[in-house]
Amino acid sequence: MTGLLEKALQRIEALSSEEQDAVASQILETLDDKEAWSRQFREKPHVLSSLAKEAIDEHRRGETRPLDELMTSTTG
Repeated sequence: MTGLLEKALQRIEALSSEEQDAVASQILETLDDKEAWSRQFREKPHVLSSLAKEAIDEHRRGETRPLDELMTSTTG
């Protein structure tokens, strides 16, 4: 176990049972989502290739914006 994970678990231990369950649910949901995405791309690699091609085409058509620009437009 990494030091960062140990630190997070120590902080979680200080929470109420309900809060611990909420954090645990969020962690499990995140892990499940990641596994689902990995499985999807592993089983259907053409899907990832198709998404990448679509993103490149959008960028070439000038339909994308830099991430920094998007972040500042949503926060300020």
